[in-house]
Amino acid sequence: MSTLAVPSFYLYGEPHRAVADGFIHVEHLDDRSRPSEWTIQPHAHADLVQMFLITSGGGAMQAEDVAMHFDAPALLLVPAGVIHGFHWTTESSGSVLTLARTYFENLAARHPDVEPVFDRPLAVTPDTAAIARLSDGMATLRQEVAWSTKGHYAAVEAALLAMLVVSLRVLPASDTGSALDRGQYASLVARFRARIEDRFRLRESIATHACDLGTSETSLRMACARIAGRSPAAMLDQRAILEARRALLYSHLSVAEIGYALGFTDPAYFTRFFTRHSGKSPTRYRQQRDTKRDARIDGSIQE
Repeated sequence: MSTLAVPSFYLYGEPHRAVADGFIHVEHLDDRSRPSEWTIQPHAHADLVQMFLITSGGGAMQAEDVAMHFDAPALLLVPAGVIHGFHWTTESSGSVLTLARTYFENLAARHPDVEPVFDRPLAVTPDTAAIARLSDGMATLRQEVAWSTKGHYAAVEAALLAMLVVSLRVLPASDTGSALDRGQYASLVARFRARIEDRFRLRESIATHACDLGTSETSLRMACARIAGRSPAAMLDQRAILEARRALLYSHLSVAEIGYALGFTDPAYFTRFFTRHSGKSPTRYRQQRDTKRDARIDGSIQE
């Protein structure tokens, strides 16, 4: 059960509900941002990935505990499940593509090259040609999702793939890897990530994870190193730290209660674990974020 005071929406402001596998939605940025006075409060979409194409204005995206400032033109990428919010400069404009996580995973299974696009939240600055292609893709999708005629599904998928390829090519080099490696190992790492998401609070051993995934510890380590760039243990620890940071930011639970919720039976060990990975104690982390989180976003935006 979640202990966080962060809403999980279908689309922003809409109650959470099951997402159809083929769900796709395109809207103008100001459809939701203008009525919200250009501030979108922290929230999450459990089963949706999002792509924001910002063509004028700018602002800041808060993704988990990281603030990313940007000016147009910009491309913002938000994976499923990430807590995120926005402070837009007044009259910013652009388009927002929202896609079912399962739809993207289906595309990535058939076209492994595009799998890195939603690996992590990012704000990047594409060149003029990339912005033009992404804008054309948004326009095509906006038209295609509004009607159903011959070739509709093919047109939607073609436009999506073209946009994903453009997005892939503007990612930092460190976010992309060998297509051969991804084709060989991505499926195993995807299943491991899903298992982590379901069971990270249990603090199970790598041997247990590997056994239940039907592979060896060696194969799991090799796949994680090539796809995720870290060991299985590091991926487990990273997920626990992420949840701990979320709880410190968005809940009123004590440090000990957060540790217990994450499967740590010893509060002192949890404090040492968090400090080792974050460079500061949980108490210090919470104090700093309470005072700096909003100021770091608001202070750079002059309307």
